Amino acid sequence: MTMGRSEERDTLASGVVELALLTWRRCRRAAEEGSWLSRQHHKNQVKMAFSNLTSKAILLYDEWIKDADPRLEGWPLMSSPFPTTFIIGTYIYFVTSLGPKLMENKKPFELRQIMTFYNFSVVALSLYMTYEFLMSGWATGYSFRCDIVDYSRSPTALRMVRTCWLYFFSKFIELLDTIFFVLRKKNNQVTFLHVFHHSIMPWTWWFGVKFAAGGLGTFHALLNCIVHVVMYTYYGICSLGPAYHKYLWWKKYMTTIQLVQFIMITVHIGQIYVMDDCPYQYPIFMFIIWLYGSMFLVLFLHFWYHAYTKGQRLPKMAKNGISKDQ
Repeated sequence: MTMGRSEERDTLASGVVELALLTWRRCRRAAEEGSWLSRQHHKNQVKMAFSNLTSKAILLYDEWIKDADPRLEGWPLMSSPFPTTFIIGTYIYFVTSLGPKLMENKKPFELRQIMTFYNFSVVALSLYMTYEFLMSGWATGYSFRCDIVDYSRSPTALRMVRTCWLYFFSKFIELLDTIFFVLRKKNNQVTFLHVFHHSIMPWTWWFGVKFAAGGLGTFHALLNCIVHVVMYTYYGICSLGPAYHKYLWWKKYMTTIQLVQFIMITVHIGQIYVMDDCPYQYPIFMFIIWLYGSMFLVLFLHFWYHAYTKGQRLPKMAKNGISKDQ
């Protein structure tokens, strides 16, 4: 009789445990289903918010792009800023990550002849763009003060548009500077200042060409072309070999030329803040150029201080101003 009651208790306890387990499993399944539904609901909300944001961004972009210069319709790389952004992103990834990794266990490439051709080609291109900027405005009517954009289809105005686009395109060619550094394993020259300068120029100039190809916003491009004639002449002579290094005594003044360039840009563009009633069509570009000039003036002053005042770059060949890194 006692054994019977014990069996009954065991059977009852086992039933209670099974019922508890079954209840727990059902509760857990319900909780999981509720959690899944909650997650799905959250995902749907995120998708809807992202979709709405994308739609608004597209509408805003469509509205904004309506003000673009119609003369550039169908020109290469000018359909939208995304091709330019992709190229710049690829460039940054290659010169800061992929390129050094690929070259890590390889010997540096000998690119002397290619670099000589490249450097003197950029000199020729910069000379041509300098002439075109002068002939399309800066030597044929611009006042160096409040020069607005000419949106007509006159020969001079269209010449300025072509020159601005060519200058924009030249910034992609100049990305080869950094790629040559990477292939030659001169990674110490792939500095923040260098990469930032080469990245920001083509990106900002896409907007400049698309909306304001001409006027006082192109003065810094004219100066930059002149400076590049000097700079790439130096690089070209340097790439010819050690026998020509004796002609490069003026290397130290390269940074001074850059500093003078940014001072002139900052002063010229700063005029818009003191001129009365200057009807320049895109004042935001003036602020960006002023900010650009001021920022690079500070960065180059910092470089000048560490390179020459503190003498961190001079000890190698200080007497003739030549760096073995070139």
